[in-house]
Formats: sequence, structure tokens, C-alpha cells
Amino acid sequence: MNRSTSKTLRTIVALALGAGVLAGAARAQVKIGFSGVMSGPVGILGQEQYDGFMLGLELLQGKLGGQATTVLKEDDQLRPETGNQIVRKYIEKDKVDALVGLGFTNVLMASLPLIAESGIPSLATNAGPSAVAGGSCKANLFTLAWQSDGPSEGMGSYLNTRSHKKVFLLAPNYQAGRDMLNGFKRFYKGQIAEEIYTPLNQPDYSAEIAQIQASGADAVFFFYSGGMGINFIRQMQQAGLAGKIPMYSVFTVDATTIPALKEQAVGMVTSALWDASLDNPASRRFVSAFEAKYKRTPSLYAAAGFDAANLLDAAVKQVGNKVSDHKALNAAIKSAGKSFASVRGSFAFNNNNMPIQNYYIFQGVKNGEKVEMKSIATALSTHKDIYGKDCPLK
Repeated sequence: MNRSTSKTLRTIVALALGAGVLAGAARAQVKIGFSGVMSGPVGILGQEQYDGFMLGLELLQGKLGGQATTVLKEDDQLRPETGNQIVRKYIEKDKVDALVGLGFTNVLMASLPLIAESGIPSLATNAGPSAVAGGSCKANLFTLAWQSDGPSEGMGSYLNTRSHKKVFLLAPNYQAGRDMLNGFKRFYKGQIAEEIYTPLNQPDYSAEIAQIQASGADAVFFFYSGGMGINFIRQMQQAGLAGKIPMYSVFTVDATTIPALKEQAVGMVTSALWDASLDNPASRRFVSAFEAKYKRTPSLYAAAGFDAANLLDAAVKQVGNKVSDHKALNAAIKSAGKSFASVRGSFAFNNNNMPIQNYYIFQGVKNGEKVEMKSIATALSTHKDIYGKDCPLK
């Protein structure tokens, strides 16, 4: 073999080894597909989840489990068909390692067949429908937020300690709205004055407010998030009812709506899994970092996104370079749910991949010139949803 031939062979071997190293590096790159509503009246909710997730990733130096991570982002516009198209793109074209966000319940449910068939680890940070908590639970779908009944079960339990005898119920007419009111009724022992479901994103509640006035209810419980909740509270104020009939809610008065409601939020009582006022080390670290980066107080939606990043970090550490092994990563996510440092404190996955967590009662208070939420009770501790008994997962 002459010197020239030997040099050529060494070059080929070196290139082949280099290609192998690069291929290994490419495989080590973790790719996440984030989707959620990023526009319209409730667009802030998707933005909060995304900002929370990206902050978590930033504090992890841009890596999950020590591996460089890329995050793709899409707006589902609160449209089930759009959400379905996004999930298909992420799975078939972008070849993501995990899905995060996944939108409102109606959007998630439209994508569920694709998600289940793919086996790709999927972390919902805004939806936990009863439809996938029981017999239709999926081994690769995890809820990092709440099983939809949970927050309202907390409020129903809390209102049993109050003096109200007759409560008027309102929610948007979609799966989560029905789950929320069912959860409330499951725990509340008093009388239901009336139960009304309104179109999703309805802006005018004058007809419903007239029904509240005529019902003889001595309290109102409602689930309206984002702009829906702002409109409802303002219109209750304008009708002169907000000071006369106590108002209780879930996902209505929080860091996403207080900047618009201002003093209208004072006195409002809500049930939630987390608020920026919750005092534990992980929560304090998160709030401090979020306020420093985004110059606003984080909401529970941002908290769910932040937790999703930290859960995935713990899970990817477990599987190492086997991120593309969906079954292994799903098992690692389930396992890591018991040990990662959640901002909400106590957390684990039920057998159906829904959260086991506390639900707190918060009330809007004036703190100097600032309106914020203050914890006034723990409604339910380490609470499990009722649907796990029907789920075949272990």
C-alpha cells in the first residue's frame, strides 16, 4: 500500500467516524412539539404555558436530561381541527420526541387518536378530561395540570363549610365545562338553583345574569377562563350583583386576569392547584425567575408548563440516549412524577396518569396598591380523581 492510498483510507475512516459522532449527536438532540391556543380571548393561557416551559428549559441550560433540546411552537387557535393538524405535523414530519401543551379539552380530544396511535409521550398542561381518565386512559398521555373535575371538587368541598343553601352554576358548553360542574355537584351537598352552559368564548352574559337574579340563588359558582371570566365578572359588577351574591370560581381570577380586573378581583374566591403566593422552595424559585424574565406574575398555567419541563428533564435523565424509545420514556415520565420538584409541592401520577395533588382556596386581596391572591384554605389534600378505578393502567 503506497503512502497516498494509506492517507486516503485514513481520511475515509476519519470521515466515517465523524459522521457516526454527528449522527449520535443528532440522535441525542431532544425535540419537543409545543401546541396551545396563543391567540384570541384566551390566548394568554397558551402563552403562559409556553413561557413557563421555556423558563424551565432555560434554567436547565437549554437541555433536558443533559441533552440539547429544540422546542417547536404552534398556535391551535382553539380549533380542534387545527390542533389535530399540528399534532400530525409534529409526529409525522418533525419527528418530535414528546408533545407538550395540547390545548383545551376539545382540542386535545380531537388529537387523541393520533396521540394514542403514535405512542409518543404527551404532556397536557391545560386539560385533563374525564373521557381519558377512566376506561379510555392512554399510557402515553399525562396530565400535568389537573383532572378537570378536581378544582371544582375542591370548591364544592369548601362551600360545604359556608352558609350558602342555593348555588347557581355556569360554565362554557364543552367537555371541560361539563366536567367542572359535575365535579362541583359531586362534592357540594346544598341545592343547585340552576345549571347553565354557554357557548365557548361568549362575550355577553346579560341573559344569564337576569336568570341569576330571578333564581333566588345565594351564591354563584362559575368556570370562565381568560376573557370570558373578565367579561362575566365585569357584567356582574355592572348589574350590581357582585356585591350582593358571593361569587366563587375556578380558572377565572388569577395572574392572567387580575391585571384587567384590578380591584374587581378583590373578594373573589377561587379553587386552584397553585398560585404565586404558595410558599415552598420550588415555587419561590419559579416565581422569582419568572418575574425577573417576563416582568409579570406567573399564573397556574405557567406553573404547569414549568413543571412539564422539569418532569421531562428528570425522565430524560432516566432513559439517557434512549429518548426515541417511546415506551421507555413513558415509563420514565410515570416514575419521575413521584420525585421531581413540582412548584405545587406534593405531586404524583394516579394510575390513569392524572395528577394526585392538593387543591387550595385563594381569595383576591388588596396588598398596598397591588391586588393578589391569598391562600385561605386547603380544600382537598393529595386528591385523586374518581375515574382511576376504571382505567386499566397500573
